[in-house]
Amino acid sequence: MHLSTRETGLAAALLEATDTLSGGFDTAHHLQRLSDHCVEIVGAHSAGIMLVAGGEAVSFVGSSRRQAIALDLLTVQATPHRGGPCLDSYGTGRPVPHVPIGAAGTAARWPDFTRRALHHGIATTFAVPLRRRESLLGALNVFVSPPPGPPEPPGRPESPGDEESVRLAQLLAEAGAAGLHNQRLHAEYRALAGQLQSALSHRVRVEQAKGMLAERWNTGVDQAFAALRRYARRHRMPLDEAAARAVEGSLDRDGLDAERPPPV
Repeated sequence: MHLSTRETGLAAALLEATDTLSGGFDTAHHLQRLSDHCVEIVGAHSAGIMLVAGGEAVSFVGSSRRQAIALDLLTVQATPHRGGPCLDSYGTGRPVPHVPIGAAGTAARWPDFTRRALHHGIATTFAVPLRRRESLLGALNVFVSPPPGPPEPPGRPESPGDEESVRLAQLLAEAGAAGLHNQRLHAEYRALAGQLQSALSHRVRVEQAKGMLAERWNTGVDQAFAALRRYARRHRMPLDEAAARAVEGSLDRDGLDAERPPPV
């Protein structure tokens, strides 16, 4: 079976969108690449992503192609009480299908967005939610130029090609959201692993200090630990630091020996 250029591009884009488990991950770059792939695959003028938290837009990322226009059209939607396809898609959790910018209903629905889109020569727009299962992260907004030839009537019905472009954009958005989700989990697990390693190293140093002091003082390890802890508290020093310095021999020996328990 021969794969088309679009199918090959979509497969590569989906793979890239989910390959996010790296320490140098950059959210803005990830979302811009997602927007770029969407522009190429659906043949759009430009595209952008709005991330939303608590019902408020928190950041915008535009495609590399015509980035300034994409960012402008995202920004006007985030202005209070103005709205647009991004917020509608995020609010419902469903795609906003192709909307003709020149239609009277569009101007009544999103007056400020419509004026700005017409200024930039946008013919139609659509948006899909950026979601990971039930978690909504924002929306991907796609802006489409007028096709070559005579202008189409404002109220034309949605074509099969329009439906396909929405489905493709939704696939890309969900892959991108999965990539964000995986990267966040990866970062959390790395942080947890670091905390566990630190705790283990702390425990090892304390055990070493306990054994060393118990042998030096000819006492039990519990008594040695109690003495080390008293010294650390008296000198307002973290127990881990006191243990490490005791093992190194850099701790005040006379002060530590003052806490020495009686021999067993």
